[in-house]
Amino acid sequence: MPFFQYRGRNAQGGAVSGDVEAASASAVATQLFNTGITPVSIEEVQKSTGFDDLLYQWRLRKKPELDDLILFARQFYTLMRAGVPIIRAINGLADTTRNLMLKEALKDVLGELEAGHELSTAMTQHPKIFSSLFINMVRVGENSGRLDEVFLQIAGYLEREKTTRDQIKAAMRYPSFVVIAVAVAMFIINLWVIPTFARVFSGFHAELPVPTQILLMVSDFTVAYWMHIFAALFLASLVLRHYLNTKDGRYRWDKYKLCIPVIGSILLRATLSRFARAFAMSIRSGVPLVQALMLVSRAVDNSFIGQAVLEMRNGVERGDTLTRTTAASKMFTPLVLQMMAVGEETGSVDDMLEQVSDFYDREVDYDLKSLTSKIEPILIVVIAAMVLVLALGVFLPMWDLINVAK
Repeated sequence: MPFFQYRGRNAQGGAVSGDVEAASASAVATQLFNTGITPVSIEEVQKSTGFDDLLYQWRLRKKPELDDLILFARQFYTLMRAGVPIIRAINGLADTTRNLMLKEALKDVLGELEAGHELSTAMTQHPKIFSSLFINMVRVGENSGRLDEVFLQIAGYLEREKTTRDQIKAAMRYPSFVVIAVAVAMFIINLWVIPTFARVFSGFHAELPVPTQILLMVSDFTVAYWMHIFAALFLASLVLRHYLNTKDGRYRWDKYKLCIPVIGSILLRATLSRFARAFAMSIRSGVPLVQALMLVSRAVDNSFIGQAVLEMRNGVERGDTLTRTTAASKMFTPLVLQMMAVGEETGSVDDMLEQVSDFYDREVDYDLKSLTSKIEPILIVVIAAMVLVLALGVFLPMWDLINVAK
């Protein structure tokens, strides 16, 4: 018999779903009514093989990317502007979205809407997909009657966020590739190349230079314990990943990466741009100042900066002005503090913050374009030093042999 997937409501009005085997969809409906469940939808599904089931579970666990959320926000804004009801709009987007996790989440949101709940309330059940900033923006849009405008603002915010992330990834791609290539080359040299020279040097019956002795020792260790080296690196990566997932580890890493030469300054300004953009969007949408700071502290994607934003919120709660609390954080330039002070005096903090975000975006864009030219000399010096050590270690014994022969 075929399998059917159903969604419905129990006697208390709660959403239920599941799979059942029956002869037809009407038999499924009869069975559900007998158990006190009112079916909302019944769909026949094909019984999958083991591989298909694993593939389905993998796709179901794959979080939607920024592209998926941008497309969802843009399409929802268009449908709302066209006067399409929310339930019909969500139903259409759930059928057309390509990410399976987002599709299932939208189906759950649809069920909550049909039960009479608000859109923001339904989204809170999926925190892995919809951030707290996203949900509170939707809540503000519902209360103000400007839900379509809010989704347009969310789409713009996510688009700029994606642009910044793509620029950082593109700038880091070249140095990352060079570092990985050098590490692989060094491992191959130690494992196969140097042992060949070691057999040649052993016939000299002479004392080898110190650089050559060091190279031979490193090579012997690599040949003898290369499996242990791989195992140690694998375990270290697991331990490090676990530590970085803890609250303390994430805070320390977020603080440390802002101090990395050349790259740290770019990451800092990109994070501050994200803070200013999210803060401006929250204030413009009518979110209270204290609540906006709380939301932004979770949206900056950096625990260290997020903690500083929370301290700013505490200062505002104590009665300090936004400018004083921002200056106390020591994260912003004097120009930014001056712009925020003007915004506070004129009542246009959101506009000033938007200009702050644009200012940081321009600086980050310029630095990212010149990042490769800044990192290239460092990489060249490192590679040259490694090549020099290898050359001295390999050729010094040969020079000594030539002098002995003479």
